[in-house]
Amino acid sequence: MRIGELAKVTDTPARSLRYYEEQELLIPRRLSNGYREYDEYLINRVNQIRGLIDSGLPTKIIKQILPCVDKTPTIHPGDATPELLAVLQGQRDRMSQRIDCLTRNRDAINNYIAVVSDTVTKSSASSAA
Repeated sequence: MRIGELAKVTDTPARSLRYYEEQELLIPRRLSNGYREYDEYLINRVNQIRGLIDSGLPTKIIKQILPCVDKTPTIHPGDATPELLAVLQGQRDRMSQRIDCLTRNRDAINNYIAVVSDTVTKSSASSAA
C-alpha cells in the first residue's frame, strides 16, 4: 500500500509516517518510481509506535525496543545500557500509574452509568404510563 493508504488505515498523518521512516522505525520498500510501498504488517507496527509515543517514550528508545514487540523478537542485549534500563523502568512505572488511573476512571464511569441507567429507565417507564 502507498503512504496515503497507510495514513488513512492507521489514522496517522503521512508526515508522521515519513518521520518514523527517518527515525528508522518503519522501513518501506521503494518502487522504481521512488514511491514508498508499505506491507500490511506495518499497520500494526504504526499503531504500536503511536501507542509507545503516546505513552511518553521518545523515538530513540522506541527504536531499541521495537524488536521486542514483533512476533519474532530479535533483542540485542549488547545495545542496552544501565541508563537505558533506568529510563525504560521509569517509563514502565509511569505507564502502570496511568493504567491504574484509567482503570479507576473507567470503573467510576461504569458505576455512574449503572446508577443513571436505573434512574433513566424508571423515569422513562413512569412517563410512558
